[in-house]
Amino acid sequence: MSPARTPRHDDRRRTFPALPPRPEPDDDFAATWWGNAWVESMEDTALDPARLQRGRAYADRGRVDAITVTPGRVVAYVHGSRPRPYRTEIRLRTLVEDDWEDLLDAAAARPDHIAALLDKEMPHSLAAADLLPAAGDLTPDCSCPDDGYPCKHAAALCYQTARLLDEDPFVLFLIRGRGESAVLADLTRRNAARSAAERPPEPPPMPSVEARTALAPRVLPALPPPFPAPARPGRPPVYPQAPGAPDPMALDLLATEAASRAHTFLTTGLDPVGALTPWQDAVRLAAAHPGSGLTASTRALYRDLAGALDRTPTDLARAVAAWRQGGLAGLAVLEEPWDPPAGPFDRARPALTAADFPGFRPWRNRLSAPTLQLRFGRDGVWYGYESDRDREDWWPRGAPDTDPVGALTALLGR
Repeated sequence: MSPARTPRHDDRRRTFPALPPRPEPDDDFAATWWGNAWVESMEDTALDPARLQRGRAYADRGRVDAITVTPGRVVAYVHGSRPRPYRTEIRLRTLVEDDWEDLLDAAAARPDHIAALLDKEMPHSLAAADLLPAAGDLTPDCSCPDDGYPCKHAAALCYQTARLLDEDPFVLFLIRGRGESAVLADLTRRNAARSAAERPPEPPPMPSVEARTALAPRVLPALPPPFPAPARPGRPPVYPQAPGAPDPMALDLLATEAASRAHTFLTTGLDPVGALTPWQDAVRLAAAHPGSGLTASTRALYRDLAGALDRTPTDLARAVAAWRQGGLAGLAVLEEPWDPPAGPFDRARPALTAADFPGFRPWRNRLSAPTLQLRFGRDGVWYGYESDRDREDWWPRGAPDTDPVGALTALLGR
């Protein structure tokens, strides 16, 4: 009986962590021409501009969870006005074999095309070959009751996908049916075949040099300056699933973390993680875990991290929600009540009452209603919390804001 073979990695499924809110929204949602072309393919066929605007606002505020991309599909959970997020997807036709042959032949024929792809740029002529969607090619679907085309949740997912395409145009190849490794392997094979066909004749042998000449003392030139630091951390290798081996997701998380810290230390000489306590670092690691929902890998990660620090997985999940809401400052707001000085905190209740949000009770740095709560951080920012009525089980929700009315509006999804 032959030994079991280690399964090969399939890069036809990629999950990207939730993107943060955009700090300064502008007219063009995407940063690249191909990202904006993706957005235009949806906007050109949308039936309701108001839904598009709300979807864009959702994307601007970071209300789209981790995005999973597979051939023909882009899927994510989108937070709407209700506590439970909606499962949203966008479908796009995958290319047939003949289309891929034409596309890859065109790319291999131009060395500058291959160089552009390796630099995470999309050549215009290559994208025009049925790679980018045309108007009407994107088909949205959502678990929400809205039958708009698209609904605001699908529009938000489409806008966030454009930001993924900005960073990595190979995501578009994956949506059309092939992963990055397969595309690069095919381009390498075609380029090698083309180079072999165009290879010039072998040059004549190099002239020889006598040993006494080669070993004669000489002054060596100065070493060249070191290479500049890369623009971004390197991507870790892919770890296969194998019996008895460590969890691939845990290995990927640790490798990505090490690469990011090393890059920061190389470029700045500082370690932003070194000053964190073990609990804060565990929360940060769990918050960086890709994926959405309580998956098996998420439960295992939360169990191991929480158990190592004598906390419960629920404690860690709540802390992760606070970290994703406001980073280290958000975690401090969750865990450290304090007495703010006179000033913005005292003006918050009249401002809420004027905005038709009366009935908030103050306690230290918190304003509480039966199911809603605002917490004032030491950074001068208001953070929203929610709880079931009469439970006092507060969870971070919504986007923080320097204005208590804005924070409450984001919490209510208005």
